Amino acid sequence: MKDKATIFKALSDPNRLRILKMLQMKPLCVCEITEVLDLATSTVSEHLRVLKKEGFIYEKRDGKWVNYLINKHPADPRISAFLSTLDFWIGNDKVIEKDKKKVAVVDRVEVCSR
Repeated sequence: MKDKATIFKALSDPNRLRILKMLQMKPLCVCEITEVLDLATSTVSEHLRVLKKEGFIYEKRDGKWVNYLINKHPADPRISAFLSTLDFWIGNDKVIEKDKKKVAVVDRVEVCSR
């Protein structure tokens, strides 16, 4: 039961749900996610740590960038089941729609050099 509770705990924060929706659009670095969410880098890093620990996302180094991506093949099939229904749960939320617009134009070179 405890492993199920940790999955729900990972999903219990609206910002983590927003991150998952953003990463469904494209891989992003911490700076880009921070820019869209308008949160402190340390806060975003903690959200990413929780999502990564539960298997929702993974990180991949690309030169100087560390990109975060949706885990399309998690070990736990419940993760896949949830990710496949994420649009059903929050796809048409107004905040998610705003995030999609921001993700489409966020420029990592600009935001990471600040």
